[in-house]
Amino acid sequence: CIDCEAKAAGEVLAAIARSHAGDQKNLAFIMGGETVVRIKGRGLGGRNQELALAAASGISGLENVCVFSVGSDGTDGPTEAAGGIVDGSTSKVLAKKGIMIREVLEENDSYHALKQCEGLVITGPTGTNVNDVAALLIRGN
Repeated sequence: CIDCEAKAAGEVLAAIARSHAGDQKNLAFIMGGETVVRIKGRGLGGRNQELALAAASGISGLENVCVFSVGSDGTDGPTEAAGGIVDGSTSKVLAKKGIMIREVLEENDSYHALKQCEGLVITGPTGTNVNDVAALLIRGN
């Protein structure tokens, strides 16, 4: 069960990804719970979007890895998104658009960054609420 800062949870998933990226078999690491975000900036987003974006830096360059985090109710923060999904190319795609993940996270503006790289997960209301689900998926070599 995850119960920590969203950014820290994303960094943990990225560290796990780096340690298993060369494995021969497909792997899935799934976490449930609810992270928190300490709001310091004036951006837009939610805890799941922030978790995914925080993972993006750590998995940069890993072609066989993706991370997603979603709210089971279909809502994440004051946005229409349920969460976010990133892969090993997300950081580079954003950098080419002049978007630096570290700065975005400092402003708590994960929504706008993920929107720029088609990384928002939008489900609409699901009618359920059983916490958040985050997953790290690794395709074996």
